[in-house]
Amino acid sequence: MLTLACANAQAARLPYSNLIVFGDSLNDAGQFPDAGGPPGSSLRFTNRTGPDYANNNNEPYAPVNATLLGGKMGINAGQLGASTSVLGPQQGVPDGNNWATGGYTTQQILASITGVSSVSGAGGVVIRERPGYLASNAFAADPNALYYLNGGANDFFQGLVTNPTDAGAAGGRLADSAHALQQAGARYLMVWLLPDLGLTPLNYGTPGQTPLSQLSAAFNQALVSDLERVPAQVIPLNVPVLFSEIVASAESFGMLGTTALLSTCFSGSNCTANPTYGLGGSNPSPDKLLFNDSVHPTSAAHRIIADYAYSLLVAPSELSLLPQIASAALSAHDAALSQAWQADAGAWQPVNGWRAIANAGGQRQDYQQQRGAAEADGRQTDVQVGGSYRLSEDWRAGLLAGAYRQSLKAGDNDSRYKLDSYLASAFVQFEHEQWWADAALTGGHLDYRDLQRNIVLGAHRRAEQGDTSGTAWGAGAQLGYNLAANSSVWQLSPFLSADYSRIWVDGYREQGQRSTALTVDSQKVSSKRLGVGIRGSLQPLPGTRLLAQVAHEHEFNTDTQTVTMNQNALPTLAYRLDGYRPAKQHNRLSLGVHQQLTEQLAMQAGYSLHKTDDLSQQGVNLGLSLSF
Repeated sequence: MLTLACANAQAARLPYSNLIVFGDSLNDAGQFPDAGGPPGSSLRFTNRTGPDYANNNNEPYAPVNATLLGGKMGINAGQLGASTSVLGPQQGVPDGNNWATGGYTTQQILASITGVSSVSGAGGVVIRERPGYLASNAFAADPNALYYLNGGANDFFQGLVTNPTDAGAAGGRLADSAHALQQAGARYLMVWLLPDLGLTPLNYGTPGQTPLSQLSAAFNQALVSDLERVPAQVIPLNVPVLFSEIVASAESFGMLGTTALLSTCFSGSNCTANPTYGLGGSNPSPDKLLFNDSVHPTSAAHRIIADYAYSLLVAPSELSLLPQIASAALSAHDAALSQAWQADAGAWQPVNGWRAIANAGGQRQDYQQQRGAAEADGRQTDVQVGGSYRLSEDWRAGLLAGAYRQSLKAGDNDSRYKLDSYLASAFVQFEHEQWWADAALTGGHLDYRDLQRNIVLGAHRRAEQGDTSGTAWGAGAQLGYNLAANSSVWQLSPFLSADYSRIWVDGYREQGQRSTALTVDSQKVSSKRLGVGIRGSLQPLPGTRLLAQVAHEHEFNTDTQTVTMNQNALPTLAYRLDGYRPAKQHNRLSLGVHQQLTEQLAMQAGYSLHKTDDLSQQGVNLGLSLSF
């Protein structure tokens, strides 16, 4: 419970209502009683928690990866318990949503979904059974839950797989479980690929190693092929590649850096206990080893698997912010233009005259965590140059170009994303007596560089990197009426506004073929807003004006952004997950001071704030304008 509480405290707010688990001993959360553990405890197929790691009626077994993942997701601990626990009814503990059971074959896994879930004791005697998940729920799956599946090893161990045809059939049966859930309404499924059974202490270095590795590959080939035809968001867990990465770089994972990872284990059960880090060794430590016994992972390996699964689930919570930081640059560009317009209100250059403007500023963005999007902090520096030409007494037109350099730090592991934006606007303004209007059309290029998605896998840290580009377009208009005479020292103008923008981020591929490397599809985000506001100014001294503007806008496009991706090593299994959701209500504030230095030269300083329920963007700028 303490482990889960700590995990929940750090959890991202993922958009899943529950975690529902099916499989075998690799995910069994405690269906069987634990004879050697504390009274009333349940068996899990990994090492005990320590410090002695022994059957001393004092130390329970460590949690498995499914339980750890659920804790990181923020799922209620009671929901993560075993579904058909033998001890549960005796202790008055409600059944949980983990249906994985030690010894289950792929056929039994399917039965725990569509038929009967049963737990058998010595001699195969059934000691508890109940209707399976769908059978218990009128064959309707929760569409907002994440379904977590593994299986297949027991088909090999129980002699059901002896050739490639058998292996393909077993892989197909595991895919049948995913298909059954999808047909009942499940939308999100995370499915393990079978670990390489030849690379376990049970088989490593034996004549059976190569045949079992080949049959494991045949199982996975059939599984992937069948999962491609499941019309749901199927997220594969490439556990065989993950384990190969651990073995190849064991020291970076905090483990024993030799092939002893595959030939020895911790407990010594049906395998050779490691003489140093195994139970009874000179320095017992399951964290140094990959396997607890001949086939089951240690608690350290379970943590790595849970971290791997979690990294795939949270990826869209960060990647969906890429269009948002481009939108922040566009917002800063619009704010600079609006502040320049307000500073010039009622004081344009002479007809047929020019006015040049130059601004420099900085911005800070604070993205609050939301369901489906990561917490993030952004920084921005920018510079704008442009000018206007007065066409007539009532009309003025101009251009403004800006360069924006941004950095974003996002998520639990401080992923880093950088963007250089180059934006330009053509604008036209109208002033006649007390009526005024502004309109602008903006476009630009987005250069995403050094996109670094940071991942923690147990004691190991890695960064998946890529680069991409994109485009930004925007159009906006304001219409207002000045309540005061043009000659007054104060001005007050209510106004209406309308804005449209579209951000397009091109798809890109993170480098390499590691289990965590992703190919990310393009993202297109549009915004449609209507607003109402008021702007005012006060001239306390000749040549000095104080400026203020406040506006409230309603966003009409609040659909949750989705990110489509696939793992580089599994290109045929693409899936789409939810990410950032735009806010409905936007509030904007700007404050400034305009100082006329000479008849032709003026200086302006300003502060701007853009605030929604989950975004706070603040900026400061300093600018000059020259009439000629």
